[in-house]
Amino acid sequence: MRAVVQRVSSASVTVDGETVGAIDEPGLLVLVGVTHDDTRQRAARLAAKLWGLRVLSGEKSCSDIGAPLLVVSQFTLYGDARKGRRPTWQAAAPGPVAEPLVEAVCAELQALGAHVETGVFGADMKVALTNDGPITLILEV
Repeated sequence: MRAVVQRVSSASVTVDGETVGAIDEPGLLVLVGVTHDDTRQRAARLAAKLWGLRVLSGEKSCSDIGAPLLVVSQFTLYGDARKGRRPTWQAAAPGPVAEPLVEAVCAELQALGAHVETGVFGADMKVALTNDGPITLILEV
């Protein structure tokens, strides 16, 4: 499981012109990619890592200050463009495998006490954000 994590002042996801998820205070935008051998245990580890990651202002974590997270599925995180000019997506898990695991990350975060907003799995999403710092990390579990 792979995630790109950005510290943001605000972020939102729009589908067909309608905002489906948004945070309007400092928190994290998390793009989550799933590969074939990922499990619910990895989803739980990723959620715990995200909740405790000390990258917010003053080296605080979301758990320290109750900061929100906007979680967006992103199969392209497993794209491979090492050969040629067209990426392959073979390492990305198919929707029936990936969707429940992205949902598991969100459920685990909520179980930890997080306020979680989401995009729509498989939709053509427009993501807007104000990156704070900027701080952007790549996590793998």
